[in-house]
Amino acid sequence: MVLPGKPGDQPRVTDQEHVMAPGVDTYNTIDTTFVQMMIVHHGQAIDMAELAPDRAGDKQIRALAARIGAAQAPEVAWLRAWLHDRKLSESDPGHDHGTMPGMQSPADLAALAGLHGAAFDRKFAAMMIAHHEGALEMAGDLVGGGADERLREVAGEMAVEQGSEIRRIQQIDLAA
Repeated sequence: MVLPGKPGDQPRVTDQEHVMAPGVDTYNTIDTTFVQMMIVHHGQAIDMAELAPDRAGDKQIRALAARIGAAQAPEVAWLRAWLHDRKLSESDPGHDHGTMPGMQSPADLAALAGLHGAAFDRKFAAMMIAHHEGALEMAGDLVGGGADERLREVAGEMAVEQGSEIRRIQQIDLAA
């Protein structure tokens, strides 16, 4: 069977068993793994952001943390619904979430929770940049290999937002 490519792409030949009828929900293991991992990944970013109101010394860090929580909590709900709609588990017991790109160690999270003021701001900024860079990597993997078109769009939107947040963090003067 010949499948047309996206605009500018060449058509490809595939076995009929790999073709879904129009309107049928298509997804693959890459999609499922991304969703399961991103729920945990976003959860850690939300946890980090929740530390900021009581610890951050810089009002821009507090505002950014509030934005992160406000943006990522609804995304987690959407990701959970994606799994639920496909009758898939939220967790993959065979996956070590600590090895996900950008995930922070329990020791780093504990250290962050023990800081206040400028020390918190600098540590939060460094950790969140690394965390978001990991999300960009994960989104890139999905866009490159996922089958669910809507999920690829959502991952692309996440990547744009996370990249924007990285730039915002880098623009905050935390030299003090």
